[in-house]
Amino acid sequence: MWADDRASQALGMEVVDVGPGRATLRMTVRPDMVNGHDIGHGGMTFTLADSAFAFACNSHNRRTVAAGAEVRFRAPTHGGDVLVASAVERSRSGRDGVYDVTVTRDGTVVAEFTGRSKEIGGTFFEEAP
Repeated sequence: MWADDRASQALGMEVVDVGPGRATLRMTVRPDMVNGHDIGHGGMTFTLADSAFAFACNSHNRRTVAAGAEVRFRAPTHGGDVLVASAVERSRSGRDGVYDVTVTRDGTVVAEFTGRSKEIGGTFFEEAP
């Protein structure tokens, strides 16, 4: 999935860890990600959280997309900050899932994101019998 995720790659995200129902991504806030208030644009923080959510909900080898998401910004970010988004599966039933993502900067929570997923069918790779 990473090989085809041009948006996350273009924003300089790095996959730190992926496992069943979880994923951690990292991104540095670049100068072109800062808004007119001289703080990190919330959309960039949301996108990092959304990417971590995507890798977590696709970690079961089932093609899955977002059905909805919400974010709560807890603290501002600034140019040069290294943000880490950690996603964990809260529940998964049938084709639906719920994932919580915490975005931190040096251990300080800057955003909390909740994503709802929907499996759309298909897999990324053939599983051994």
